[in-house]
Amino acid sequence: MIGRIPIQEIHPVVECGQWPAKAAAGETFEISATVFREGHDAVAAGVVLTGPGGARGPLLLMREQVPGTDRWSVEVTLPTEGEWHFRVEAWSDPIATWLHDAGIKIPRDIDTDLMCVEGARLFERAAKGVRQAGCEECTHRAALQDVAERLRDDDLDPRARLAVAQLPETARALEAHPLRELVTRGPRHRIRVDRRRALFSSWYELFPRSEGAVVEEGAVPKSGTFRTAAERLPAVAGMGFDVVYLPPIHPIGQTFRKGRNNTLHPEPYDPGSPWAIGSEEGGHDAVHPDLGTIEDFDVFVRRARELGLEVALDLALQCSPDHPWVKEHPEWFTIRADGSIAYAENPPKKYQDIYPLNFDKDPEGIYAEVLRVVRHWVEHGVRIFRVDNPHTKPVGFWERLLAEVKAEDPDVIFLSEAFTRPPMLRGLAKIGFDQSYTYFTWKNSRSDLEGYLNELSHETSHYLRPNLFVNTPDILHEYLQNGGLPAFKIRAVLAALASPSWGVYAGYELGENVPVRPGSEEYLNSEKYEYRPRDWAGAERDGRSLAPFITRLNLFRRAHPAVQELRNLRFHDIDHPDMVCFSKRLPGAYDPSTRRHGVGDVVLVVVNLDPHNTHEATVRLDMPALGLDWGAEFVVDDELSGESYHWREANYVRLDPHINPAHVLTMRTPSQP
Repeated sequence: MIGRIPIQEIHPVVECGQWPAKAAAGETFEISATVFREGHDAVAAGVVLTGPGGARGPLLLMREQVPGTDRWSVEVTLPTEGEWHFRVEAWSDPIATWLHDAGIKIPRDIDTDLMCVEGARLFERAAKGVRQAGCEECTHRAALQDVAERLRDDDLDPRARLAVAQLPETARALEAHPLRELVTRGPRHRIRVDRRRALFSSWYELFPRSEGAVVEEGAVPKSGTFRTAAERLPAVAGMGFDVVYLPPIHPIGQTFRKGRNNTLHPEPYDPGSPWAIGSEEGGHDAVHPDLGTIEDFDVFVRRARELGLEVALDLALQCSPDHPWVKEHPEWFTIRADGSIAYAENPPKKYQDIYPLNFDKDPEGIYAEVLRVVRHWVEHGVRIFRVDNPHTKPVGFWERLLAEVKAEDPDVIFLSEAFTRPPMLRGLAKIGFDQSYTYFTWKNSRSDLEGYLNELSHETSHYLRPNLFVNTPDILHEYLQNGGLPAFKIRAVLAALASPSWGVYAGYELGENVPVRPGSEEYLNSEKYEYRPRDWAGAERDGRSLAPFITRLNLFRRAHPAVQELRNLRFHDIDHPDMVCFSKRLPGAYDPSTRRHGVGDVVLVVVNLDPHNTHEATVRLDMPALGLDWGAEFVVDDELSGESYHWREANYVRLDPHINPAHVLTMRTPSQP
C-alpha cells in the first residue's frame, strides 16, 4: 500500500528493481523521486545509503528541482566498489510549514502571538532532536534553541523574532537536523558500483598477427607474434590509450577458410578470419601457434600492464568446422535436414567458416564450458572481455554468466558488441554488461548526434554505459570514406569528449578509408582476412599520422575530470545546422553561504560537422549549465589551436575543418590569470 507520504517514480531504478542500477567508484549521479502529500503542509525528502558492508550512511537531504513540481533530487557520489542500496524517505516538515504561514501572517499582524508560540515549540523540538542525536554542544542545537527563545521574547518586535527564524545559520541547522513528522520510507533499491575503468576508458584495437608481420611479393607471408605485437604497445600507451583490445587469438580453422576480401577461394597462405575459431591445435582456451605460446601471451599481458594498459580479449562464442567442440559435442549445433551443421548467416551475408552454437541444446553443458573458458583467461590476467555478437545468444545465458564471473572476480568488465535493435541492446546492458557499443557510427548529423547522445547521457545512463568506437574492422562508415582526414578528426573529437569511453581500430590514425566496393562498409583488403602490417614510423615521419592529434585528445581526457563523466553532457544552441556545441562540467565545492557549487572543471566543445567546408555561427550558451550567472564574461583556452578568447553568453565561431575542425575549450576560473 502507498505510504503516508507518497513516494513515487524513484530514479535510478532498472525495471522496478529487477536489476541494479550502475555507477562507478567516484562517479556523481542523481537520485530523484516524486514526493507529495494532501493539503498545503510542506513535505521534505532525503536519501539514506547503505554500503556494501551494511553500514548505514547519514540522511542526505533532497531538494525540489523546480518549486511546485514535487520532483525531489540529490546528487550522490559512491566512493567504493560493490553493491550499494538506497532508500528514499519523505516526511511532513512542520517548521517549513510554519515558516511559510508565519511569513504571511506576522507581517500582517494575524495571530501573531499564537504563531510565535507555535514556532517556539517547533524549534524547541528540533533542538531536543539534536540533543538526542548526541550533539550536546553542537552549534546547530544552540542556533535552534536561540530561535525558540527569541520567539518567546515578548519584548522583541514579532517581525524581528521571525527574522531570526529565517537566518542562514538557522537554515543550516535545520538542514543538518530536520524536524520530521509522518516519516515514510520507500523501498530499498540496488546500485552496483564498478571500478572506474567500467566508466572511463580509451580503447585501441589491434591484430597481433599484423604487428611485425612480413608480407613481401613472391615470398611466404610471415605472421606477427605476441612478442612483435608487444613492440607496438609503447606507441599505443603513448597515445594515451589504457585498453588494448585483441580480436580472437585462437587457432583458426581450415575448412571453408576465407581468403582476401572475404573470398571463398583462399590462397595457400591466407591466414583466415580470427573469428573462425578452432582447429586441431585447440579451441577457445588455446592461442594460435603462429602468435606464440600461452607463456608468450602472459608476457604480452605483463608488458601491457607495465605501460598502464589492460588487455581486453574477444569472447566470440562460435566455432570453425574444425573446432574440437564440433567433434566432441555435435549436440551443441543445429543439424540441417541434409545432416550438415548450419553455418552462420545474416542474409545475404554467409559465413561458411563459422558454426554458431545452439544454446537450446544442452544449455548446461555449453554454459559450464564457456564459464571454464572465461575463467581460464581471467587466470591469465584478462580482466576485460569484448563480447562478439551477444545479441545472437540468449539474454538469460549472459545474465547468469556475468553474475557468476563477477561473484568471484568483481573487477571483470564485459563490453557488449550488440549492433542490433534497441530493446536487445538495452536489455543486455540491464542484465549486467558493463559497456555497450552503440549506434554512434551512424549518427553524423547535428540532430542525430544531439538526440542520441542526450539519450545515452541521460535517459539510459543509469544502466547503459556507451563506448563510442569511431571505427571497427567491420564498419567503415561513408562519412569516413568521403571526408578525408578532417572527418577522422571530427569523429575522434566527438567520441573522445562526448563519452567517457571511446575506441579506435588500428589504422584510424592513418586515415584508412577505402571500402571494398562502393556502398559497402567493409574495408578493402580487410585485416579480418589477411596480414596488414603498417608503416607507423613512416607515417609519423611524413606528417600523415593522426597519432599526435589522438594523443592530445586522450591526454586532455585524463587531465579534465569533467570529460570522464557520462551524465553531465549538455548541448547549447548554435545557429548553423552543420555545427554542434556541447559542454561537460564537474562542479566545484559546495558553498553553504550561497547554496551553490563552485564553477569547477568546465569543458566546452564546438565542432564543425562538415569535413569539407568552413562554417561560421553564433553559439548561445546556457550559462547556468556552466555554473555561471547570465551576463557573466570569462576566458576560454583552446586545447587544439592554443588560442584564448573572451566569451560570454553569445559568441561568434568560425571553424575550417582542414585546419582545426573543433574548438576544445577550457574555462578559466576567476582566480586564474
